[in-house]
Amino acid sequence: MVILFGMPLVQVLLFGFAITNEIRDAKVSVVDPTPDAVTHALRNKLFASGFFIESEILNSQEEIAENFRKGESKMVVIFENNFSGKMERGEHPTVQLIADASDPNTASMLVNYANGIISEFNREQQAASGIPLIIAEPRMIYNPALKGVYMFVPGIITILLMLVSAMMTSISIAREKELGTMEVLLVSPLRPFNIIAGKVIPYVLLSFINAISILLLSYYVFGVPVKGSVLLLLAESILFIILALSLGIFISTIANNQQTAMMLSMFAMMLPTILLSGFIFPIENMPEVLQWLSLAMPPRWFIQIIKSIMLKGSGISYFWKETLILTFMAMIFIVASIRKFKIRLA
Repeated sequence: MVILFGMPLVQVLLFGFAITNEIRDAKVSVVDPTPDAVTHALRNKLFASGFFIESEILNSQEEIAENFRKGESKMVVIFENNFSGKMERGEHPTVQLIADASDPNTASMLVNYANGIISEFNREQQAASGIPLIIAEPRMIYNPALKGVYMFVPGIITILLMLVSAMMTSISIAREKELGTMEVLLVSPLRPFNIIAGKVIPYVLLSFINAISILLLSYYVFGVPVKGSVLLLLAESILFIILALSLGIFISTIANNQQTAMMLSMFAMMLPTILLSGFIFPIENMPEVLQWLSLAMPPRWFIQIIKSIMLKGSGISYFWKETLILTFMAMIFIVASIRKFKIRLA
C-alpha cells in the first residue's frame, strides 16, 4: 500500500518542484575596476531581476579562475575600465559575461538572461539620453563549444556507480535470508564486520572496473577531458563506490527479501540521484526544502568532485569538504549496517 499510494505522490511532488527550466538566484561575481554611476545602475538592474544574486566583488580578472574552481559563482560580469567615460566620448563600452560552461545549459541561460537585461538597459539609456549602446561579449570557459556530453558524462558516471553498486549489494544479504543461509552466517564465529567486508570487497573491485571502463569510454569515445589528476579521480571514485556499496548493504539488512531490497534501492536512490543531485536540474532553482534535502544526497557531492577534476583541473584543496562529507556518509552506513547485524546476533 505504501508503494502503491506513496510512491506516486512522492514522484509528483519531486518532479513538480525539482524539474524547472527557470533560473533563479544564480550566483554571479563582478569585476568593476572603475565603479561609476552607469556600472552601478546596470549592476542593480541585473541583481534586481531575481535571476542573479551577487556573490563576490573581484579585484581583477586573474581571480576569475579561482572563483570558478571554488564554485563561488556561475558567471562573472566584467566591466571595462573607465566605463562611463567611454560612453561620454561616444564609444561603445563592453561588458564581458564569462560563464562556467561545465553545465552548458545553465551557462547558456545565464548569458541569455544577462544579455536580455543589458539590452533593456540599453533601450532605457538611449530613450533617456541617446548615449551609445553597451556591447555584451559572452565567453564560455571549461566547455567553449557547449557540448552537452561534458555535463552528462559526469552525471552518468555517478548514476551508474550509485545504482549498480548499491543494487548489487542490496540484494546480497536479502538473498541469504531467502535461501536460508543467513542462519549459518549468524551462528558462525564471523563477526558482523567480517560478514559485511566479505560482501563489500568483491563488489568494490567489480565496481572499480566499471568506473575505469566508463572513464575510458568518456575520454576516448566522447572526448571528455581529464584535466586534473587521474589518480585523484580514481581515489575519489573508490570512495564513492564504497559509499554506494555500504548504502546497499544497509538496505539489505533492513529488507526481508530481494524484491523489497530492489524496490528500496531503486526508489531510494534513482529519483533522488537524478532530480536532487544537480546532475540535470540546478539545485538553486528548487524550493528551499528540496535544497536542504539535496545535502543528504551523496551523488550531489560526487558530481561536484568529478566535474572539478575532469573539467576544471582542480586539486583536493578545492573539494576537500565534499570528500569529507562522502567519507562521513560512508562511515555512517557501515556503522549502521554493523549495528543491525549486532541486533540480529543478540
